Amino acid sequence: MSYAQTTGDVTHRTIQANGIHLHFVEQGDGPLVFLCHGFPEIWYSWRYQLPALASAGFHAVALDMRGYGKSDRPEAIDQYTLLHLVGDMEGLLDALGVQQAVIAGHDWGAVVAWHAALLRPDRFRAVIALCQPYLPRSTVAPTLIMPRRKNAVFYQLYFQEPGVAELELERDVRQTFLKVLGGWSVAGERLPGDPPVGMVSRDGGYLTERQTLAPLPNWLTEVDLDFYVREFERTGFRGGLNWYRNIDRNWELLASFEGAKVTVPALYMAGARDPALAFPGMDRVLASLANTVPQLRGKLILPDCGHWTQQERASEVSAAMIDFLRHL
Repeated sequence: MSYAQTTGDVTHRTIQANGIHLHFVEQGDGPLVFLCHGFPEIWYSWRYQLPALASAGFHAVALDMRGYGKSDRPEAIDQYTLLHLVGDMEGLLDALGVQQAVIAGHDWGAVVAWHAALLRPDRFRAVIALCQPYLPRSTVAPTLIMPRRKNAVFYQLYFQEPGVAELELERDVRQTFLKVLGGWSVAGERLPGDPPVGMVSRDGGYLTERQTLAPLPNWLTEVDLDFYVREFERTGFRGGLNWYRNIDRNWELLASFEGAKVTVPALYMAGARDPALAFPGMDRVLASLANTVPQLRGKLILPDCGHWTQQERASEVSAAMIDFLRHL
């Protein structure tokens, strides 16, 4: 079962795949490229890349991932593992009647993209990852090595308890987006002795120490902000937060892939001032990326760019994606 609706130059479609309904926006004809967003985003995060890829001769498909937007949002936490998320991408290929696609992702979407290429290289012939590099499976469960301090915990630990982060983030969705987008855009210079990036005060919350994004930057209009706010006021944040609540479960499920490498052609991009690049150990991960991804075709670090890569530096990201795609 599916339906389609055309708005302007893009078509909105909803298709049944992997047992759920997935909503996506598509534009263009040609080789298929999936665009997977992160947290807390929706298909709209790829609004700049859709027309650019279409004009370059590609069929661009930007999804509302499982738990987000107009796609289904299963209630059970264990329905958001990486096996479910990669299965959604494979199921969408089947529903579209296409054998292969290039898969691109930002933030959590990049994690899905890397694992789609790892688990099904026969179906995902190349990968483009923004922000999040490929992380080989750790030797212990990930939450056991996340930073903890007497007065603060790593934000992914804060997200583990159902209902806690939802209550904070849904209290004022507009302020949530102004703070999340502001706190993760262009970060300030870090100094020796600063606490680890991404820590949440035990007495405060995820938004407590984040600066409000004001005035809005040139990559985000009031119309854009309103679009995000309307969607998350309607859906809440539980679906996206449930991805974090499967981090250790993913580690268990992927035990047989310890030491495995991503073997398809790959492109990695990140903002030089993305706070995620300052996570503990990330410098070592980036330094060894060519070893874990032997067909890495490029590693582009964009100066003066924060976390929202494909929005903050839309033209450069689009150009790099198109160049990579044309040389496959």
